[in-house]
Amino acid sequence: MLRIDIELVRGGFRRHVRIGEISRVVALTGPSGAGKTSVLNAIAGLLRPRSGRIEIDGRVLFDHAAGVDLPTHRRRVGYVFQEARLFPHLDVRANLRYARRAGERFGFDAVVELLGIGALLGRRTANLSGGEAQRVAIGRALLSQPALLLFDEPLSALDQDRRAELIPWLQRVRDETGLPMLYVSHTLDDVRRLAGAVHHLG
Repeated sequence: MLRIDIELVRGGFRRHVRIGEISRVVALTGPSGAGKTSVLNAIAGLLRPRSGRIEIDGRVLFDHAAGVDLPTHRRRVGYVFQEARLFPHLDVRANLRYARRAGERFGFDAVVELLGIGALLGRRTANLSGGEAQRVAIGRALLSQPALLLFDEPLSALDQDRRAELIPWLQRVRDETGLPMLYVSHTLDDVRRLAGAVHHLG
């Protein structure tokens, strides 16, 4: 269950966002500048709302009135950005191990198998395609042992062929991890194939 009722203020930007969804995978859509990424950043603890409350599956991450504001490292959020943001000086294996935290819900070998990245482990990140890099980024997010996955337009930097290649892997993550997911996208086909509910920021 996703319950968000927050006021976001950043410079001249101000928006009240209210989301209440029972679906495990929620897509967040809307025009550029509507605040979609700001909502993800607020959930992750990277942006502090002016007021309100954020609750995910019964866990309160932020409650202004109650004085609750969990630090980012305690929110158990896996975040996948538009670009993979991998460490260029490390190979794929080291990038994955860098993010690894205690807890075996998502073990190293299981994540590698889930995302089909075993053949990539010894490669430098500069030698990966965009789709391969995003699969590694998803693996890194899972190895942080999250209770929630955030996706900020993870396909937007890919060409059509790479998008088509990555979507089945995203569906596999959705179906096999059981994690709640909040997925930002401008592309209706992605939303239709991945999300159980859609919330539009106008």
